Amino acid sequence: MLETLTRGFAAARERLAGVRQLSEENVEQALRDVRLSLLEADVDLGVVRDFLARVKERALGSRVETRVRDAAGRTLRVSPGQHFVKSCEEELSALMGPVDASLRRDARGTTSVMLFGLQGVGKTTVAAKLARHLQREGRRVLLVAADIQRPAAVLQLQQLGARIDAAVHVGAPGEAPPAICAAAARRAASEGFDAIVYDTAGRLAVDDALMAELEDAARAAAPANRILVCDALMGRDAVNVAKAFNERIPLDGLVLTKLDGDARGGAALAVKAVTGVPIKFVGTGEDLERLEPFRPEGLASRILGMGDVVGLVRDFEQVVDQQEAEADATRLLRGQFGLEDLLKQLRLIQRMGPLREVFAKLPGIGGLADQVDARELVKVESLIHSMTPAERARPEAIDKSRAARIARGSGRRSRDVRELVGRFAQMRQVMGAMGSAGGLLSRIPGLGRLAPAGAADPSALLAGPALPAAGGREAARRRTRQKEKRKQARKARKRNRKR
Repeated sequence: MLETLTRGFAAARERLAGVRQLSEENVEQALRDVRLSLLEADVDLGVVRDFLARVKERALGSRVETRVRDAAGRTLRVSPGQHFVKSCEEELSALMGPVDASLRRDARGTTSVMLFGLQGVGKTTVAAKLARHLQREGRRVLLVAADIQRPAAVLQLQQLGARIDAAVHVGAPGEAPPAICAAAARRAASEGFDAIVYDTAGRLAVDDALMAELEDAARAAAPANRILVCDALMGRDAVNVAKAFNERIPLDGLVLTKLDGDARGGAALAVKAVTGVPIKFVGTGEDLERLEPFRPEGLASRILGMGDVVGLVRDFEQVVDQQEAEADATRLLRGQFGLEDLLKQLRLIQRMGPLREVFAKLPGIGGLADQVDARELVKVESLIHSMTPAERARPEAIDKSRAARIARGSGRRSRDVRELVGRFAQMRQVMGAMGSAGGLLSRIPGLGRLAPAGAADPSALLAGPALPAAGGREAARRRTRQKEKRKQARKARKRNRKR
């Protein structure tokens, strides 16, 4: 997702690594990488120029504080490169925002939303996703099938409505879209629906016939929210379509679909700056739960490779049972969990969305999201499914013969079984040590009660096999270099003593 943009900002950040002072020359060099990535991402040239000018002014026009204090009162060092990245993050957020993802209500207190857009951008699916979003807010939603142009559009909306248990209003044969919308509004008022989502027709391009029909439908229904659905893969064309629609039908916001499949990101960056219409929601998958309120600061952070913790927590809260999660966390930090618990956590992660999207929101390793292979989860699941309940509870009991049987049952190799058991044992040891008395998490106020009595000393873990750090391959290379330096220093001291 947005790899083109991320690559350019990463190159700029690396160019300023180790720089002691920001100057006109090194900032220009860094901005050259950003400029190329923005243009390659199909961002409007005028938007690119304005953005780069603001970043340059912010980076060079303010004093860089090399020492700052965090919320805990600790002194932290800030490099000029980090100051440049912060400038980019703030300007990216300003370029795409501010955004209020809430939907307005009409005079009767009903949240009414009419969706517009070209054919093929996913309006019908977005209508169901938006209805599901409103249901989570406690609304009773009526879906309106006002698209009578596309074959099977009405049937598709009825099927989607059945999946989320939402009523669907269908017009009589030969009834025009404006009449369908007006009748749906009357039905909502009489039957107690407090939310309406109108799915309208689209065309392959913007034309007068389409716009006249949509204008009539909007007048008949008088929706409180007029939302345009755009395909992120259209790039600059999505911006042009938004501009054309907004000139005929004043828009309140946009839904950007297929953002998870967009490598460029030009539409996400430029549409607000060019049209003045904010992105309210983004679609990131086919599942009807995959509609997210748009957060410019979250997307800016992800573009810069810094993850999106707020978005990750929000995704987690939507799929997890809080009481069950607290019980699982207690067992996890006491080292009292088995492979059945691991399987449950893997399924939870999969419910949060595509694995790469989840990793992209993790700070520090978001840039490694493209290296994540979702097939590894499938392999782990197949191995666990081939184990008996006793083996899942006590994986240390899996010997050579058991590993061979599990491998045959899952279509894997015995080595895969041994690697899974070994990694799981390390993970259980680490989590038990972190939650133990004196462990890392026990030092955090409020978490000390999770430490079990008589737990192993976490310092003993340091003598065991090292686990990969969150920084991935680069962190491993850095540790190897440091180890080599220490080895060379010991050899030098020995030579000096002999002399």
